[in-house]
Amino acid sequence: MHGWIILDKPLGLGSTQAVSAVKRNLRAAGFGKVKVGHGGTLDPLATGLLPIALGEATKLCGRMLDASKTYDFTICFGTETSGLDAEGEIVATSDHRPTLAQIEAVLAQFTGPIAQIPPAYSAIKIDGKRAYDLARAGEVVEMKSRYVMVHDLSIHTDEGIGALDSVTLTADVSKGTYIRSLARDIAYAVGTVGHVAMLRRTRAGPFSLQSAISLDKLNAFGQGAAQEDIILPIEAGLVDIPALDLSPEQARAVQQGRVLTGIAMKDGLHWARGADLRPIALVQNIDGILKTVRGFNLTP
Repeated sequence: MHGWIILDKPLGLGSTQAVSAVKRNLRAAGFGKVKVGHGGTLDPLATGLLPIALGEATKLCGRMLDASKTYDFTICFGTETSGLDAEGEIVATSDHRPTLAQIEAVLAQFTGPIAQIPPAYSAIKIDGKRAYDLARAGEVVEMKSRYVMVHDLSIHTDEGIGALDSVTLTADVSKGTYIRSLARDIAYAVGTVGHVAMLRRTRAGPFSLQSAISLDKLNAFGQGAAQEDIILPIEAGLVDIPALDLSPEQARAVQQGRVLTGIAMKDGLHWARGADLRPIALVQNIDGILKTVRGFNLTP
């Protein structure tokens, strides 16, 4: 069993719980023990796309973690919370409410490479301990600023005219970007405070919600429903990079981890495949030298 289950994660379910649900339903469907991993944590208060890798696809989880992602999120103005979300304690308030024009005017400040301070309630490690564990223990957590990339930021929907209590935005961001911090800083920029009231991931790397299934559909699969559209092939996680067709001799060399030269191709990451079109390996070409990055053990 190798491939992907793209789950539309419901509110309240953690990423680890989602992985457990996949394992449970695979066992119930008769697939026995399957290696399972996810391609990017999604908080219980967030919904949306969670790529879950099966078997040899788990070798691509690191690449999925590094991929850019797209989120829809709603900023609720007037209150800032300790966790910068709807569950935290209120730590600041403001009577000021921005207009749509004021929000639009500051978005350019948050597009491109930006510095942001992650939330204290995050999984970042400080002296070997998770920041959220320290924060929950009542310790003052000093988070260091870090640079991230916001590829695109736009207004998704506005909630009326005049002064707004909330606004929904869409952000396409690099790995390591905290949407809660982005919402906080946008609120500051328009002269108020705010927190994330809704967060939904709509894309992760090559995957979109179009290929996602509900938890109900996953559970139905475990109860005997057809596998169709439940498990995507491993190459579904590779469609954003070029494929490289190899001869049988070249395929054997790549599977053995040998370096190849003399193949006319562009520099960069590719996925190599043999005559049966099965993925053999992730390969990197630099100046005509082709090296294996990660091999796949997929038997016919």
